[in-house]
Amino acid sequence: MKVIFLQDVKGRGKKGEVKNVADGYAQNFLIKQGLAIEATNASMKALEGQKNKEKKEAAEELAKSKELKEVLEKLTVELKAKSGEGGRLFGSITSKQIAEALQKAHNIKVDKRKIDMDDAIRALGYTNVPVKLYPEVTATLKVHVSEQ
Repeated sequence: MKVIFLQDVKGRGKKGEVKNVADGYAQNFLIKQGLAIEATNASMKALEGQKNKEKKEAAEELAKSKELKEVLEKLTVELKAKSGEGGRLFGSITSKQIAEALQKAHNIKVDKRKIDMDDAIRALGYTNVPVKLYPEVTATLKVHVSEQ
């Protein structure tokens, strides 16, 4: 019997896959548990429509992230911190502080986990910080840390 998987089933198939499985296994386990549905013409068309919708949404997300990249690369985020001798900061500037400053000053919301810093900023001056907006779109944000 051909079935369309609604969820990942270990050792059998992934979500959205169409596979041929034993009739009893399909009827008594997969369909009963809600893990799969029978692959009829109607369900195949519904699956195809859903895949097309997901492709459109992914393309829109990519376009939005490219626009945001252009905006972010023109901006400079200004942060103030206490510092000691030689421009070393007392403490550090984290990705959370950068995300909050970006939200407050420019009204652009970026998740702190998307700000890709190897280590926190510990010195005064300008620093280029990569921001991963989409798997293949990465913007470079300038962060200026000045003395408080």
